[in-house]
Amino acid sequence: MKTIPIRQITATHSEQSNAGRFSIRKVEQILNGTDLQHDLHRHNFFFILLLQAGDGIHEIDFTPHRISDKSVFMLRPGQVHELQLKAGAAGYLVEFDTEFYHPSNKLSAQRLRKASSKNFCDFDETRFNKIHSLLANLFEEYTNKLDGYRDAIRAGLEMFFIEYVRQSDDAGNTAASSNEYTQERFEEFTDLLEKNVSMQKQVTYYTSSMNLSSYQLNEITKTAVGKTASAMIDEYILLEAKRYLLATPNQVKEIADHLGYEDASYFIRFFKKHTGLSPDAFRKNFI
Repeated sequence: MKTIPIRQITATHSEQSNAGRFSIRKVEQILNGTDLQHDLHRHNFFFILLLQAGDGIHEIDFTPHRISDKSVFMLRPGQVHELQLKAGAAGYLVEFDTEFYHPSNKLSAQRLRKASSKNFCDFDETRFNKIHSLLANLFEEYTNKLDGYRDAIRAGLEMFFIEYVRQSDDAGNTAASSNEYTQERFEEFTDLLEKNVSMQKQVTYYTSSMNLSSYQLNEITKTAVGKTASAMIDEYILLEAKRYLLATPNQVKEIADHLGYEDASYFIRFFKKHTGLSPDAFRKNFI
């Protein structure tokens, strides 16, 4: 089965591999006066694109975002995206893996998850300048590579996540304002879901793993994102199916097998029920 293309971090210093990889580049240097076109692919690392100026389209997990000045995009590992960026854009592109930055406590881990769940945010000038200055400092540390620069970069990333979550338009949404216990259990559920959804699609598996009743888990997910646990499971399956339908030439049966469906016809019915299209029709319509 052909997998979705995975891009690697661009790192010019091989010694970074021992302590994880990190890269920050100026967008204008990447473009070098030309348009940029990246077809659908996925990453195994975190990706931050901050644009002081820019025009184009950035599609993340099949949701298109119009690129504008003073905008920031953040992707977590596993997401697929397609980027069209016109010449003349300016800003920073940051890439780092989980070996380079791994939260040292629960609060930092929650903050990283909140930040990476917000794929797009645009800012007013004052708020943007603050977050832009943080990445400018990271770029300076990365360029000069003075003693302790890796630690300085990790501390700078922590500050970026604080500001990104704080300044995000919906930083005060239900998920962010829910109590600590609810947030921790919700994150535990999403972690289990990401790792096991291909083989485990029943709510009972997750309630058993988390020592919760179905009612308790549904209250957690409804408080966090306004959806039942079952609805979240279906969404994860559909998103992964769409990723493989649009980013690979795999046959529907191969994709069904990858998602843990022994009966491809059952997968086709499931997909059509939730999207209104068969997998083949979805692929043709999107392309």
